[in-house]
Amino acid sequence: MREPFHALTVTLLSLLLPLSFLLIARLSTFQYILCSTTHGASRSSNSLFADLLSTKPALLYGLVGTISIATLIHGLTGKITLQSESPGLLLRPRLSTAWIMLCTLQVCVGLGIEGSIAAGVVGFGSGNDTSLVSRTIFFIGLFDTMIYWSRSIVKPVVDDTVFGCPKEESWAGRAAMTMTFGTLWWWRLKNEIESLVIVVEAKKQNALPLGVADFIGWWLYYMTVTIGMVRILKGLLWVVMVLLCRREINSNSFNSCEDGEDKV
Repeated sequence: MREPFHALTVTLLSLLLPLSFLLIARLSTFQYILCSTTHGASRSSNSLFADLLSTKPALLYGLVGTISIATLIHGLTGKITLQSESPGLLLRPRLSTAWIMLCTLQVCVGLGIEGSIAAGVVGFGSGNDTSLVSRTIFFIGLFDTMIYWSRSIVKPVVDDTVFGCPKEESWAGRAAMTMTFGTLWWWRLKNEIESLVIVVEAKKQNALPLGVADFIGWWLYYMTVTIGMVRILKGLLWVVMVLLCRREINSNSFNSCEDGEDKV
């Protein structure tokens, strides 16, 4: 039973990353409501969510920002990782860091999502204003960020807890993670995540002051879009390289056949 439990735990903990984006979007929406309407004071009656907003959750922003930057650098260079992805001995200092990051993000997301539900805060989307292409690029970027989070933080912790050593990633686990992320995206993320940029535009139009949290949300959105564009470009380059290699192989085979005919 350890194999199914391992796969389920990795999948659920990997969803903390997209859920953190959902929480940041709801924090932006809640702050916009407080700034733009007189009814915002009544919304702040929920102490849990109001306290999370008033304390300016720097830990949440810092963790998500660090993971996003590391994902982008890893996508560009393939050299920077928060935790070793190669099979081998797990280094205890790195494993301790992964434990701290995982537990911190889990507490922030758990309390924040619970508070947003109790306060009735839901992010708002832009409807037809956002093109399908931009949504697709963001979807790819967020999925790539979640995979990086899973491989560098979640999986080493779960591997050490369940098996005591690194475990190779299975196709079944990757498929389960993809399906759960797609379900979460279709259920909540695609309708709320764009609050990260819509709130900034709405505040500009209404001449409301922009805060540091608004800038961070806007920056995280376009950082994720950049990660998606890098992933798409790398995929296109891979396809081009495969086609060129096949063309070269076919050309060499054709030349070898001609040389054989000449010798005959």
